[in-house]
Amino acid sequence: MPIGLLPTTVVGSYPQPDWLIDRNALSAQAPPRIRLETLWRVPKPWLEQAQNDATVLAIRDMERAGIDIVSDGEMRRESYSNRFATALDGVDIDRPDEARTRTGKIQLVPRVVGPIRRRHAVEVGDVEFLRRNTDRRIKITLPGPFTLSQQAKDEHYKDEAALAMAYAEAVNAEAKDLKAAGADVIQLDEPYMQAQPEKAREFAVAAINRALEDVPGPTVVHLCFGYAYIVKGKPAGYAFLPELTRTCADQISIEAAQPKLDLGILRDLAPKTVMLGVLNLDDPAVEAAETVAKRIRAALEFAPPERIVPAPDCGMKYLPRETAFGKLKALADGATLVRREL
Repeated sequence: MPIGLLPTTVVGSYPQPDWLIDRNALSAQAPPRIRLETLWRVPKPWLEQAQNDATVLAIRDMERAGIDIVSDGEMRRESYSNRFATALDGVDIDRPDEARTRTGKIQLVPRVVGPIRRRHAVEVGDVEFLRRNTDRRIKITLPGPFTLSQQAKDEHYKDEAALAMAYAEAVNAEAKDLKAAGADVIQLDEPYMQAQPEKAREFAVAAINRALEDVPGPTVVHLCFGYAYIVKGKPAGYAFLPELTRTCADQISIEAAQPKLDLGILRDLAPKTVMLGVLNLDDPAVEAAETVAKRIRAALEFAPPERIVPAPDCGMKYLPRETAFGKLKALADGATLVRREL
């Protein structure tokens, strides 16, 4: 379907139903880096069917809300990164080690014990299922190579830049297959660049460019401060952001609503398109369409509408489903208000 100015989209995740996953257990810990199959409420013989059903529900919610570019809601994932990260060769997931999260907590992570290689496609089936179940443009997300390198214990490369480039090779192979399977938009999730800006300046851009090499656009790099459910006091500026103009990604995805971001940064991100967070996921209230429209108008003071893609601040995984749907509808309706003015 054709899309005009200010196309709306999601960052990736949508609330998983309570009958699919133990949301209390999910919310009681940091997003898992190793497999955590105890989160699933449905036994293995019926789990894929249940995940398919949940995916259709997520797609229909996004369509009913009026979102232009939809995802699969990441219904099959325990976290945004662990499904891909634990499917690679060179990773020992049976004997994990400990590492610090971006917020400083200790967490179990995979051990890198050999060369990182993608042994098979991980998310191609997800894209094919999504493509069969909607006529809208579709996007799929992958964990980015820098973030993957920070969510593992390296016992093989002994060099973080080399580890990130190895992950980039695997992400690149996956991204190409996802495009071939029908994905319109490929997004790399890279939240750890904000948490580790000095390391990011050393090797993140090179790793991202390798991950997206020869991948047809649109491509996106998502950079956030963390899930609103987990991270509350967010700064009004990014520690690492303008550097992403040196990536080959077409779009940079940032959150702006919860942190009340200084939107002057949009000038520094030219000529990139900006996937702009205009939904505050820390606020349990559903925004009015006019509130969303006001946030979009504020961005248009610093960038033309051709460079703005309105979206939630981050993934919606931890929200109640009715809240997430209401916020997405406000997003679509708010963007419509501004389009009419344009």
